[in-house]
Amino acid sequence: MIAAGMGLPLGGCKTALPDISGAMGGLSAPVAPPKDDVSLRRFTEDWGRRYDANRSDKNTALTYARGLHALGQNAQEAAVLQGLAIQNPEDMQVLAAYGKALADAGQLKQAEDILSRAHTPERPDWSVLSTQGSIADQLGDHDAARGYYETALKIQPNDPRVLSNLGLSYALSRQLPKAEETLRLAAGQPGADERVRQNLALVLGLQGKFAEAEELLRRDLSPEDAAVNIASIREMIAQSDAWRDIQAGAAKSDKRAR
Repeated sequence: MIAAGMGLPLGGCKTALPDISGAMGGLSAPVAPPKDDVSLRRFTEDWGRRYDANRSDKNTALTYARGLHALGQNAQEAAVLQGLAIQNPEDMQVLAAYGKALADAGQLKQAEDILSRAHTPERPDWSVLSTQGSIADQLGDHDAARGYYETALKIQPNDPRVLSNLGLSYALSRQLPKAEETLRLAAGQPGADERVRQNLALVLGLQGKFAEAEELLRRDLSPEDAAVNIASIREMIAQSDAWRDIQAGAAKSDKRAR
């Protein structure tokens, strides 16, 4: 089923579990988790043991948190990163990871506070800005959200994840044609993933373009699964007051524009 959320967290590439020998900890950087479920669970269990043995090692904790994130265990991820942030209260990499985990766990106000300290105007972090934008959108401040996204795009031009969040922000503001335009741009970028195309399909559905949305979804899904997802979009629009209001408000704006 399509996830119609704001597309936070920003994930990196995933690789197989490397062969690490010797003492635990001491990594030069966090390790990205594997993609398939069996390897991912084994990866997370292994790094959980490493974390238990040395909770003060920054990269071990960050690697374990990445595994938890990939498994959707957002509350546990946030707890791990909270402990790390207490030990490293001025480490911006740690604060950024912790703030994003809090956002994923739905603790938006706390995430907002942490992320405000995760970078500086002199050295802005585009991925933190994008997450700050997503939080602002979820809190209903769409103008502020778009300010964050636009600043992020100045640093990371045409990033599909930032563009995808920006497109959803336009949708939440009932600007569906602008949302579609932005999401089409996002979907056309190298590195655009399935979530970007799902967001575009959602916006197409909100405009009644179900056939086009289903054709788009078939790039990632079987015809049967694409049809199921379109049915889910129809049901979501029918049952959700918020999405019906967006759809109705966009239709009124379109009539006024004519």
